[in-house]
Amino acid sequence: MKVKTVTTKKKLTKENLTGLAFITPAVVLLSIFLLVPFILTIGNSFTNYNILKPGATEFTGLKNFVKLTKDTVFIKSIINTFVFVILVVPLQVGLALGLALLVNRKLKGISIYRLAFFAPTVLSLVVVSILWSYIYNPNNGLLNSLLGSFGLGPFKFLNDPKTAMLCIVVLSAWQGCGFQMMIFLSGLQDIPQFLYEAAEVDGATPFQQFINITLPGLSNIAVFVSLNIVVSAFQLIIQPMMMTAGGPQNATMTIVYEICQTGFKYNQMGYGSAMALVFTIIVLTITLIQNKITSRLNAD
Repeated sequence: MKVKTVTTKKKLTKENLTGLAFITPAVVLLSIFLLVPFILTIGNSFTNYNILKPGATEFTGLKNFVKLTKDTVFIKSIINTFVFVILVVPLQVGLALGLALLVNRKLKGISIYRLAFFAPTVLSLVVVSILWSYIYNPNNGLLNSLLGSFGLGPFKFLNDPKTAMLCIVVLSAWQGCGFQMMIFLSGLQDIPQFLYEAAEVDGATPFQQFINITLPGLSNIAVFVSLNIVVSAFQLIIQPMMMTAGGPQNATMTIVYEICQTGFKYNQMGYGSAMALVFTIIVLTITLIQNKITSRLNAD
């Protein structure tokens, strides 16, 4: 018995050490790139830390947070970010689902269409943003040229505060819907075909089949896709940075972009950290709400 107990303990110890060896690199990387920066952000948010003058750092208490309540640009960036999320989520989900239904067919060459619709997803956002900047160009852009042939325009698009964010929404939905399309496509192919055959025998129209079979079958996937898009949407920075620099009149300034501008362009790392902490609280709150909604849907 003692020999078996000693052998078992040695085996467990070896397994524990092996497991520890596997998770140690991940823990170290998470600590370096997530935990440590988060702790530093919390600490810096209560100071006037300046990158160029680190020796002059002083504790300022809640001064940065009080200043945020009066910062019109930061408040505008929060509103812009929420507007972007509210607009891009349904548009991208709708495009992804529509494309998935379109390519969910057994036709020759359908894989080419799937590849074509998926291709924008793998392109760099920087490249895509520059490309669409030419398309939106108010003078000789492709879109104004097309509209001009119908006697419309020219429109300012990115130079107009009323349409600039909408242009970025369209670009973002187009660029990201290919990946979500593939997720919806896998869900469509998992729905039993006999359900459609039975519904067709009962005289159900294609629209009735879509409402009563397709949508319920994709409900969990739709929630998953929506949550992914929401998370990505709150991180919006590349498109406004490359296309409008946050303008015109801060119409496309987002939270993440404003944080980067404040911290790294204006060197106000303490104030930028306060912005980042507020942004973290906002995202954390939304994440908790999403988790509750997802849990209820799964329970049903």
